[in-house]
Amino acid sequence: MSDSDTEENLAEGTLMSHLAELRNRLFKTLGSVFLVFICLVPFGRKIFDFIATPLTRFTPSGELQSIGAVKPLTVIISLMFYLALFIAMPVVLYQLWAFIAPGLYKKEKHFAFPLLASSIVLFYAGLAFAYYVVFPLIFGFVAAFTPDMVEWKPDIGEYVSFIMMVALVFGLAFETPVATLLTVMTGLTTPEKLGKARPYVFLGAFVVGMLLTPPDVISQTMLAIPVYLLYELGIIMSKLYKSKSVK
Repeated sequence: MSDSDTEENLAEGTLMSHLAELRNRLFKTLGSVFLVFICLVPFGRKIFDFIATPLTRFTPSGELQSIGAVKPLTVIISLMFYLALFIAMPVVLYQLWAFIAPGLYKKEKHFAFPLLASSIVLFYAGLAFAYYVVFPLIFGFVAAFTPDMVEWKPDIGEYVSFIMMVALVFGLAFETPVATLLTVMTGLTTPEKLGKARPYVFLGAFVVGMLLTPPDVISQTMLAIPVYLLYELGIIMSKLYKSKSVK
């Protein structure tokens, strides 16, 4: 057997092992989401009441409505799926880290766990910020402009789709410091260049808020300002990383 055939067989074996590893990681990820979903289903009604609170506190009757014969069931199932994905996010991120960890240097692995923990905390911080700050502001603003002769009773399907989309956007947006630090760690940029890009990032944060959030000024601003502040946090983290790497 020639050297080229040997190298080809080794490459094929390496590829197959990576694919097998990827399959196992995906299986564990999907299994964790499904397990959490099964645990949440029996509490679906109580969980929905909690999730609906930011809106029902402002509706005149304190209720929502359902347009569709089986919509309450489908909405509860979809809500449980989203929540299962959010709750299982630590497992999802860990499986991602475990898949790429073998290809990292020892120095990079040293920073991997703090980054993993930070990304999990920031993701949940984004969800909490959306639920406790953004949603009450949005729905309170809408309620203030609803005419007295209009009975404002949103549909449960539209409400769940709205809040899950906004919550996911805020959860991912709060990952900005981690993303900023990773760009520095991989050598794509430097803290100095990140600092010079502040005006563009500030403007870009509002553009992203306009594209990813509903068409209202409150949600756009409430996304843009935290993203910019988190970008500043990412610059600070990058400078600390650079100072330690020099030592």
